[in-house]
Amino acid sequence: MSHQLIDPSWTIQRSTPFFSKDTVPASLLSHHNTAAGVFGQLVVMRGTVTYFGFADENATEPELTVVIEAGKFATSPPQYWHKIEVSDDAQFNINFWSDPAQRADKLVNTK
Repeated sequence: MSHQLIDPSWTIQRSTPFFSKDTVPASLLSHHNTAAGVFGQLVVMRGTVTYFGFADENATEPELTVVIEAGKFATSPPQYWHKIEVSDDAQFNINFWSDPAQRADKLVNTK
């Protein structure tokens, strides 16, 4: 998951609050993806978040593993199945980017 480019005309449709190990939604810790036309941008403020990317919704072994450290971010392309793990001291949020002319009603799909 190299930083895939988000079209410069796109804007943030929604940002989550900051999550920690205690407040991270369970859906982020299991297979999910962003909806069609939606990029996820995971921004880590403290600790680390490990991103596991999967070839499809049924894959059990990741094809990609990225450790995102404090002060860094990574993007997740539309409809790419993934899950995360967070360190004990993690603090992070997610920005959902989309084309302002084609806003998505649904931002995330779960398994």
